[in-house]
Amino acid sequence: MESYDVVIIGAGHNGLVCASYLLKAGYTVLLLEARSVPGGAATTEEALRDEAPGFKFNLCAIDHEFIHLGPVVEELELQKYGLEYLFCDPVVFCPHPDGKYFLGHQSIEKTCAEIARYSDRDAQKYAEFTDYWQRVTSAIAPLFNAPPQSIVDILGNYRLENLQNALSVVGGVNKTLDWLRNMITSPEDILNEWFDSEFLKAPLARLAAELGTPPSQKTTAIGAMMMSLRHNPGMARPKGGTGALTQALLKLVKSKGGVVLCDQPVQQVLIDDNHRAVGVKVLGGKEYRANKGVISNIDAQRLFLQMVDSSALDSADPNLEERLKRRIVNNNETILKIDCALSEVPRFEAFNHQDEYLIGTVLIADSVAHVEQAHALAQMGQIPDSDPSLYLDVPTVLDPSMAPFGKHTLWIEFFAPYQIAGAEGTGFNGTGWTDELKNKVADRVIDKLADYAPNIKQAIIARRVESPAELGARLGADKGNYYHIDMTLDQMIFLRPLPEIANYTTPIKGLFLTGAGTHPGGSISGMPGRNCARVFMNSQQPFSHKVKDLINYLKSVV
Repeated sequence: MESYDVVIIGAGHNGLVCASYLLKAGYTVLLLEARSVPGGAATTEEALRDEAPGFKFNLCAIDHEFIHLGPVVEELELQKYGLEYLFCDPVVFCPHPDGKYFLGHQSIEKTCAEIARYSDRDAQKYAEFTDYWQRVTSAIAPLFNAPPQSIVDILGNYRLENLQNALSVVGGVNKTLDWLRNMITSPEDILNEWFDSEFLKAPLARLAAELGTPPSQKTTAIGAMMMSLRHNPGMARPKGGTGALTQALLKLVKSKGGVVLCDQPVQQVLIDDNHRAVGVKVLGGKEYRANKGVISNIDAQRLFLQMVDSSALDSADPNLEERLKRRIVNNNETILKIDCALSEVPRFEAFNHQDEYLIGTVLIADSVAHVEQAHALAQMGQIPDSDPSLYLDVPTVLDPSMAPFGKHTLWIEFFAPYQIAGAEGTGFNGTGWTDELKNKVADRVIDKLADYAPNIKQAIIARRVESPAELGARLGADKGNYYHIDMTLDQMIFLRPLPEIANYTTPIKGLFLTGAGTHPGGSISGMPGRNCARVFMNSQQPFSHKVKDLINYLKSVV
């Protein structure tokens, strides 16, 4: 039996980040990936090799913001391994049915000038709104970069600027209560409080809904910070696509002696008589021993309910199985993904089209109600395709290396239900999705885009459509939820995925969690991987790590 200090289930970007920190600390690490390519949701692939050779597509994640709120790129020196980030500017373009359009630059001042073409008041309020959310971000970012139950780690991340911003947000009773109210209200309520103009509120609501809930959803108002992140730290994409992040991490892992094996789906976590995780067994029966621990980069439900013997789980925590089945919430909303090879960029001729408008994200969000329908119907199992709302990118405007010279790629995200209501037991994996249906929906999505960019249909050379059921199967995501579980406040921080397994540890000794289903949640950030590595290393040498953390904290405040 091959033996390593640590075996990691899944080679998504958080698993690779976690492995990188452990390898740098001197541990031996094996990563086992079910797919034929590593990276999970962070891959770039020639998915239309026959129909459109030379076009590279990001098959899930594309726009990176949260990774720039943490130290992963700098600490792991990923530039040395070929990672180069290209920052977007402009960052958002959203045409409105009445002929207006929202154009967001990385510069707040330029963005306010664009808004002022239609509303001086909203331009002024936008500057105040962005300043507020940037102070909130600065106040809570140190929490993202630490295990949620480690006070020393959290305090050690705070610098003077973070503390000043925290005090500006919650200093005094009234400010504190106002901040609490903001955290438990909805993005729609926040936007209505601040702004008058629909052309502005609609794209902000669409970005807030990237958390995977309708704008009216209470406890998700923090989604209103999404646009402010595009100003600072900014929105960027790795040169060559999201997969370039994975490739840099792979180079680091292999340079440190780490091993990554693909086409190795883990079937079982091996647990000894002392109720300790000691290895894994993959499809085909081969076993790999983990001398110090097993780390899971997949969601907690699949791990415990499919890969851990029920008697072992019951011995460790007799309540956990039931809580995993009934307490964790996935709201049935995921995405239908469309990738197109284009002969030219979509041209928004009625909206003062400039190719540079396409550098960032293009949003088709006609109103807050339009965005609401796009998400609420999906949660109810209905396909919101009568009037689609879209999130799309043309990454080749910023990075021409991803397509043949003069050609482009188009990335479209359309929110849709995983399980179609009334179609249970039919289609792919019983979800109701079929090839015919997914292509009909994609046709309607392209029709909607053509209302704004009339040349789009003629520009499409080839396309790839992936239904929510297919995306879920490819990523190994329960109900197609690439966040693993919903990103609502009741399933965040020290509650994610459940309070008893929220600090990357589990009731089974030697079994740890990382990935999107752990703090601070989904997106490309690497934070769950980094935080989990810290918890694992602390479990191996608790006293020395606590002393080191205390020294680092004292240095930070002196």
